[in-house]
Amino acid sequence: MSAATGARRTPLCDEHVAAGARIVEFAGWAMPVQYGSILAEHRAVREAAGLFDVSHMGEVEIVGPRAEELCAKLFTNDARVLAPGRAQYSMIPTEDGGVVDDIIVYRLEHERFLVCVNASNAATDLAWIRERAIDGASIVDRSDETGLIAIQGPKAAAIVVRLAPALASLPRMGCTEAEVGGITLVAARTGYTGEDGFELFCPAERAVALWRLLVETGRDDGLALCGLGARDTLRIEAALPLYGHELGLDISPYEVRLGWAVKANRPGMVGYEALVRAAAGGATRRLIGLFVEGGIAREGAAVFTPGAPEAAGRVTSGTHSPTLGRPVAMALVDGKVAAATTAASANGAEAVLEVDVRGKRRRAVVTRLPFCVKRPAA
Repeated sequence: MSAATGARRTPLCDEHVAAGARIVEFAGWAMPVQYGSILAEHRAVREAAGLFDVSHMGEVEIVGPRAEELCAKLFTNDARVLAPGRAQYSMIPTEDGGVVDDIIVYRLEHERFLVCVNASNAATDLAWIRERAIDGASIVDRSDETGLIAIQGPKAAAIVVRLAPALASLPRMGCTEAEVGGITLVAARTGYTGEDGFELFCPAERAVALWRLLVETGRDDGLALCGLGARDTLRIEAALPLYGHELGLDISPYEVRLGWAVKANRPGMVGYEALVRAAAGGATRRLIGLFVEGGIAREGAAVFTPGAPEAAGRVTSGTHSPTLGRPVAMALVDGKVAAATTAASANGAEAVLEVDVRGKRRRAVVTRLPFCVKRPAA
């Protein structure tokens, strides 16, 4: 815990320490980065199931007769089309078309929305929403009173359903109030690994009981405790964005292939004009996937067309893919360079760029995103 002294603690922090986790500070929180081997934790999620404490995330409820109107105003996706019991990926846009944060919006009831925000942006998001509040929509910060546990992997559903049979029929991007092992909570068929699974929003004081119950129930299924290290390699393999890497105030959703989550058909939406212009003008940069040869390209590494003196872009996230057994990276590059690689691939040619890895240019083959993922059918 010395590395995270003074950081905030989730309700499960003592469980992590008791389990031997290496604790680091992340977004102001003392969080487990790994319990043993990141590789073993990653593989457990791809092959069986993994358990994550994500209680550091923020939760904001928007409630009232105009809750839908406020969500439609502040978020890029159209919350008006959400039926109660459904969730959608969305973003909080700026007036000039950048992104304050990416979020999941859960419509629990007709006039009640739960918004899950990133830990590092929770205070900013809450202030942003409150500054644009409207009468008839109450904004309630539920972060301190909520524990959040994610169970992910091909055996995750079987483990949860053993404790709550009614959740067997919950579809992907579905959400519902439920009882899991006698604990009343909100269960959502969502996650951040590219696998099937659940995210369980529970009262903070019941988080330890729920954690232990899931650990015991999944013991014979190969359920592994997983930290931030495995969470990052899993999300990169699935090409899931991380704020501060693939998303930011100076990055348009259209540049990182998230235009599908922008429904810019609402003139009252924050960022409407900028996003309409961005959609019509085409992206000047594009997110691409790379197989990097000769080393791992970390965030910020320069990307070049072969032989060119000037960089054409930069790596946003890079890691060694445990599933593929090779280094992979996502990079935001000049739109013309991205278009050229796409054209080359369409003609059956190998599209090759170069990436600076510790001062040496390494060959990097452009590939489709995601690198690997096994999402269940919607």
